[in-house]
Amino acid sequence: MIDKLYRRVELPFPNQRIQFFSDGNDDYEYVLPEFYAETCMDYAQLVKIRENGRVVDLKKRVVYGSPNVEDIILTDVENFNGILRERIGRLVRKTKCYPKSKTMLSNAVEVIQFYWNFMNPLYDSMTPGMIESLTDHVWSWDDFLMYHYAV
Repeated sequence: MIDKLYRRVELPFPNQRIQFFSDGNDDYEYVLPEFYAETCMDYAQLVKIRENGRVVDLKKRVVYGSPNVEDIILTDVENFNGILRERIGRLVRKTKCYPKSKTMLSNAVEVIQFYWNFMNPLYDSMTPGMIESLTDHVWSWDDFLMYHYAV
């Protein structure tokens, strides 16, 4: 996923930094520097402090650069995680459709990403793909399943 982001986003510079915000998953700490120089990115985390399974506090932690920690909003991170769990049964805790294959889980996430970006209108009847000028119409499942790739 980070590789796709790298190809899609303009390369940052020290005077025009790219910003990343995530939950407390430490994997991003090690993966992001493989794609972007630390001097060109700001990265911060919103870490949940739990006691007895309940969130009792939130800590905002700067990992790289100098991002404005006030820009980290819990609802954005949690909303996306909730959408993924709601739409991909493999991500629900204690489920019978546990992902037995990393490839199948990755494929399921990619289908949801396509749906979210090209089939699900958000603002003014436009999808994120339309807002970014990647497409000129809202895609249907028929469009998606019958699309012919140029070889």
